[in-house]
Amino acid sequence: MAVQPQGCGPAPYRRRRPADTPLYRVVQNHLETFLSRGRDEWWETRVPPHAERELRRFLECGILAHGFARARCDACGHDFLIAFSCKGRGVCPSCNTRRMAETAAHLADHVLPRVPVRQWVLSVPKRLRYHLQHDREALNSVLRILLDAIEQHLRGSLGASAPARTGAVAFIHRFGSALNEHTHFHVVVIDGVFEPDSAQSVRFIAAQALDADAVRAVQTQVRRRILRAFVRRGRIDAQTRKEMEAWDHGGGFSLDASVRIEAADRQGLERLLRYCARPPFAADRLEELDPQRLIYHLPKPGPDGRTQILLSPLKLIGRIAALVPPPRQHRHRYYGVLAPNSPLRPAVTALAPESVAVGSNPAAAPAAEDPPEKIWRSPARYLWVMLLARIYEAFPLICPQCGAEMRIIAFITAAVDVRAILEHIGDPYAQPAPGYEHDQRVSW
Repeated sequence: MAVQPQGCGPAPYRRRRPADTPLYRVVQNHLETFLSRGRDEWWETRVPPHAERELRRFLECGILAHGFARARCDACGHDFLIAFSCKGRGVCPSCNTRRMAETAAHLADHVLPRVPVRQWVLSVPKRLRYHLQHDREALNSVLRILLDAIEQHLRGSLGASAPARTGAVAFIHRFGSALNEHTHFHVVVIDGVFEPDSAQSVRFIAAQALDADAVRAVQTQVRRRILRAFVRRGRIDAQTRKEMEAWDHGGGFSLDASVRIEAADRQGLERLLRYCARPPFAADRLEELDPQRLIYHLPKPGPDGRTQILLSPLKLIGRIAALVPPPRQHRHRYYGVLAPNSPLRPAVTALAPESVAVGSNPAAAPAAEDPPEKIWRSPARYLWVMLLARIYEAFPLICPQCGAEMRIIAFITAAVDVRAILEHIGDPYAQPAPGYEHDQRVSW
């Protein structure tokens, strides 16, 4: 996705050119060197197969030489080409941005009801993070303990009965802001509980104001239960648990619940969800000093006061490869009344779509003579043009010449046709990316 900055009117669409970005040049020129080192027996870092696949697919994303769609305006004949995307997970900035926006839009439009929500963020001590990074059972256990503790707090503060449940969407972040491995949790929790009112309806009870003492109590309970679970599973011993329980300042555990979104603030909710679903890194923070040195600007100063980190090309690829999420793992998880098997989910998610305005009569609207045939699409899938219009206020299928609506007329995938069209229009990327350079002079 590439558009001009927002202004007074809709921004014109501009095709993105990933080959002109520092990240693409780094991966293109140094990927084979990085992979060859990972295959050597003496090298301590092994590249997981799923990370290698994502890195290779990134080199094809947005490159017209690997195929494209053609959009045309029937009114004036203007047309342009749209490159295919890799739909990767973890490397491609464009596909990561689309997935982030699509996830946030789906949750705001179809899942989270129009009630207040609160973000809970949990970070655990470094001694336990290794287990969360490499042990799926430990990761699931910590997340379940956190969600159970939050729900118990909401029930207790409201004096709700046992059938009362809250709902949550949990995002597992395996990365920190400095391209480091740092597993922690961002959980968007409905700030209240739902009670069954009848067979097909629910009643919402909003939570009261949350103070620092309540958050501290939840944090203490979460810390105690996590340490017990780690001892029970043999991940730490009883003596280590006692030492960690005696640590000051929360024992290395950090729980924050300061962000709350009101029921009517759906735009604020979607911004929060985008933040929770954000990718491991931002390509616009990467700056290329020269072919062997890159700077990644941090969003905020680190504990040591640094605002940027200096990386070599191989170090950058290594950090990105380590942050690629494992396959067959959900990007986010549902809990409570939002869980797929919850009997209250249909009644709760029915409160998410925007209600019809008072005084309007949808049935009175004139029906089209020949309504277009409806194409079934999952509510979790958003059209590319809809996401661009939603985020950037850009309308790529509106003709920039005459303002008429454009349409996709062809998908070009045959290599001969792709090359002929690109050579005809004089596109500089008529050929696929050249072979990867083996730059053995680069030091890790």
